[in-house]
Amino acid sequence: MDVSRVDSLSRRVTLRVVLAVLVFVLLLPAAYAAVNPQTLELGAGTVEEPAAETTYVSVQGFHFAGYGKPKKPARLVAADENGSVAWRFDGDEVGARWFYDIDPTADGDLFVTATYEGGTVVFEYDTATEAVEWRHDMPGRLDTHDTTRLSEDRILVAHMRNTRDGVSDDRLYVENTTTGDTEWEWLFREHYPNGTDGGFDADWTHVNDVDVVGPDDGYVLASPRNFDQVILLNRSSGDIAMRLGSDGDHDTLFEQHNPDYLERDDGTPVILVSDSENDRVVEYERDCGDADPRLGAGTPPESCEWDLVWSVEGFNWPRDADRLPNGNTLVTDTLNHRVVEITPEGEVVWEFYAAWAPYDAERGQQGSNGPTMADHGTTGSYTVSGGGDGGVADRYHVADAIADVGSYTPLKSSFDGIATRYSHVEPWFRPVWMGSWTFLSAVLGVLLALGWAACELLARRERLLAELRSLQNG
Repeated sequence: MDVSRVDSLSRRVTLRVVLAVLVFVLLLPAAYAAVNPQTLELGAGTVEEPAAETTYVSVQGFHFAGYGKPKKPARLVAADENGSVAWRFDGDEVGARWFYDIDPTADGDLFVTATYEGGTVVFEYDTATEAVEWRHDMPGRLDTHDTTRLSEDRILVAHMRNTRDGVSDDRLYVENTTTGDTEWEWLFREHYPNGTDGGFDADWTHVNDVDVVGPDDGYVLASPRNFDQVILLNRSSGDIAMRLGSDGDHDTLFEQHNPDYLERDDGTPVILVSDSENDRVVEYERDCGDADPRLGAGTPPESCEWDLVWSVEGFNWPRDADRLPNGNTLVTDTLNHRVVEITPEGEVVWEFYAAWAPYDAERGQQGSNGPTMADHGTTGSYTVSGGGDGGVADRYHVADAIADVGSYTPLKSSFDGIATRYSHVEPWFRPVWMGSWTFLSAVLGVLLALGWAACELLARRERLLAELRSLQNG
């Protein structure tokens, strides 16, 4: 027998054995995690202090390229004081594939904004009977994230992704749900340079939140996410009365979600907001120097500044933060698939896992109903700590390693950007029962196996083609 041929065969066998071992080693952690999950799909995490009331959570769910994922459904969930699931409501029951904003009503129900392919549905959910008691469909209102019910037949809508013939009609408007009439309308293109955020596109503003605030609900609080700012509008004049942040100023806000308007005891305006792309929750106070900062005083927004008085970092793409009466803050830590109550110093005292991608969480009255941090007496910057397994935020993720590698190079800012983007993309695809490193190992194992299979097919292509031709010739 030809010695060189034997050596070649031996090398091929050795290579296949090495590849098989590598694939096995890379996939083994995922197999172990499947039978020993690291997190809960729905249920309590760390609970050091029972909640005062039921916590309601809207879970966005995950769809990709128009295809639903049955194991990642949109749903509403109620968690009791100890973080146990009291009830849940699946989006399929109203034909929805995403759930977004939820507002508790005065009688204890939930007003919910949800979307389906091609439109939006808003409905009132009776938490006692666990049934939908009212609904209103808005075909063509694509991917609306928030509506506010003003009265029995009037809703305030944040209408985004409303571009026609290359011109954005993104707007805020009041709709009469009985007649279908638009009773009030505010178009962003009439109040912003049309080149803002690079100019009109299919999702120009991504306005993701709208509420009425102030005396006699005379102002509208809105969050044009892609403009990196929060605004308060005078409903009568249509003027922007206050503005926090500006387009591209990512040190102040970076594609934020769900701001809340509060006031200090002396009337100073305060905004609490999830600074999503910066992975933190922040609180700003308005400072107008010698001028009156209070809402309704008529002080132009350009003559005032906003002071950062409190922040907690270490979340992963938070999308809601509400101040509770005890001074703690309820945070929707979206890409860690959980809702947490944190102390002013950032310590987790109540934790509820809610896969996939919780969007909004409410407890008690709608939004924030607690003190500002300055009135509470705690200001400064903190990092979230505590929670299950020592805290999700305390774990060392793949994104952390990317950032750490970059910190030793002249390309630190580029590595930081890659790390942030990775941390915001990976959780959409990673099963909640896998850790970050386990998921990376599984992906590498699958890619290696596919590459190996492709090489084997390529190496044997002539034999395979010959066999195919033989079959075709009978």
